[in-house]
Amino acid sequence: MSIALRRVRDYLELVRFSHTLFALPFALMGAALAAWGPDGVRGRARDWLGILLCMATARSAAMAFNRLVDRDVDAGNPRTVGRHLPRGAMTPAAVALFTLVCAVGFVASTLLFLPNPWPLRLSAPVLLWLLGYSYTKRFTSLAHFWLGASLGLAPIAAWIALRGDVAWPPVWLGLAVLCWVSGFDLIYACQDADYDRGAGLNSVPARLGVAGALRLAAVCHALMLPALIALGVSYPLGPIYYAGVLAAAVLLLYEHSLVRPNDLDRVNTAFFHVNVLISTGLLTVTAVDLVV
Repeated sequence: MSIALRRVRDYLELVRFSHTLFALPFALMGAALAAWGPDGVRGRARDWLGILLCMATARSAAMAFNRLVDRDVDAGNPRTVGRHLPRGAMTPAAVALFTLVCAVGFVASTLLFLPNPWPLRLSAPVLLWLLGYSYTKRFTSLAHFWLGASLGLAPIAAWIALRGDVAWPPVWLGLAVLCWVSGFDLIYACQDADYDRGAGLNSVPARLGVAGALRLAAVCHALMLPALIALGVSYPLGPIYYAGVLAAAVLLLYEHSLVRPNDLDRVNTAFFHVNVLISTGLLTVTAVDLVV
């Protein structure tokens, strides 16, 4: 493998680019809802390209910044000590430059939506919110919900990009994503409960214990379902969509069956595989429902 290809792979691994599958389907779902209407499908090819570029660059900037801010924390955690910065595979300067390039790329990508000015106007506040997540565990146990709100912005932002306004359907979808992401991040954070507590970091598992965090995660995922139903009613959507919501509920139950307070061995299965099925599945049934 050439040095250039190896470096590209390192950056993709740094930001866990495969995890874009969590938020991107919901951004596209928000865009599909915004685009579909009695007058046909709205949105230029450049608008859809802008949504993809904004998602990729914003998420990459936020993830790289998180790795940069947390490099000392990661170095002390046995689970994360093998990440690029702690093991010396990348320098802080290189990651900082990559963060800057992605941030500039995000703002530049919003120009594709012109003459709609709102994506450009909102780009800086959104970016600051996304980057701010990296500091939240220093002062609040609500970091999981900050992350949930960050990903929940995706469908709302996609709607604004295509329509230039805000309505209840993307808000309900954003709330559903907030509950969903907060819930699975609570599950994932259970792996670091002892370390966070010892390092003085704030997290729900460190504060409430693993059992308490898993119960709160279940509440979050239960609240996702009425938000999805409210989306279906407010848009409105049909039976194919509601069948997808039912399937998502079954998958959430399965996700919680994989983890126990004394058995976190299958956290990664619950975190990645099940949640990718939920996000891509809901996008698929929504698209089919709109077309049919």
